[in-house]
Amino acid sequence: QVQLRESGGGLVQAGGSLKLSCEVSISILRINTMGWYRQAPGKQRVLVAVIGDGGRINYIDSVKGRFTISADVAKNTWYLQMNNLKPEDTAVYYCGAESDYETFNWGQGAQVTVSS
Repeated sequence: QVQLRESGGGLVQAGGSLKLSCEVSISILRINTMGWYRQAPGKQRVLVAVIGDGGRINYIDSVKGRFTISADVAKNTWYLQMNNLKPEDTAVYYCGAESDYETFNWGQGAQVTVSS
């Protein structure tokens, strides 16, 4: 199993920006789907952004125009650039992946806290 490892969380004021990174120990070319999830206190984990087969990108409506998911093949890393953050974006963010070749363990997540 491949361990996922998030980094880049923090505390920011509303309107600010953060960039999360997810690094893996294998080539991301072996990964079919790379995504970012978030889990707010008392709520279920939800998929926020995803790069799917063929490079198709999707976002949940509440982050469209503010968040950008991207990947760097050379660094075996994918990212979530979060701009114009809002207090409702406060959550623990996790990266997730699906592959025909590997299985993945969730990381510990990255805490993102947005103050109003």
